Amino acid sequence: MTEVVMYHHVQGLTTGVVAIAEELRRAGHTVHTPDLFDGRTFATIEDGMAFARETGFDALLDRGVAAAEGLPSAGVVYAGFSFGVMPAQKLAQTRAGAAGALLFHACLPVSEFGEHWPEGVPVQVHGMDGDPLFTEDGGDLDFARELVASTDQAELFLYPGEEHLFTDSSLPAYDPAAATLLVQRALEFLDRVSPGTSESEPS
Repeated sequence: MTEVVMYHHVQGLTTGVVAIAEELRRAGHTVHTPDLFDGRTFATIEDGMAFARETGFDALLDRGVAAAEGLPSAGVVYAGFSFGVMPAQKLAQTRAGAAGALLFHACLPVSEFGEHWPEGVPVQVHGMDGDPLFTEDGGDLDFARELVASTDQAELFLYPGEEHLFTDSSLPAYDPAAATLLVQRALEFLDRVSPGTSESEPS
């Protein structure tokens, strides 16, 4: 099965993030969940963002990259929830041998980490079609569409709703139907990129 590094969102490594990691583990995947906030969790996105600003986004990004250093350089999928997309996308674009990327609730411009999306690295982007943090002009949704237009290895999935962290069962934003579908699509993605699975084999 597939090895995954999954980075939490700006409210921290919540029980909701851990729950999704457990779903992937039950399907047979190895999932690492680095805690970039050293055990801190926050009640709101605003509180989490204040902590991230105080700590420094670059410092937190460096922590995320460092968390993957002990893993094999090949065959790893990098996943991130919102804020966690930063290290996930950077590693997917810059670490040799990346098997894929799962970008939940956010997408950065490809130019942030390179000239183009790397060949042979499939990627999924997921977000809600009414989430202002994802769909605002010149933001994540535009970057995701640019990514999809630039490579045949990218998929964009939009879900009906306005919530940002709709995948997290520990938060009021949780949307069970959308989260279930997202996890299903992520599992199908992981099965496709699993070592020993060719693109011609059914997944």
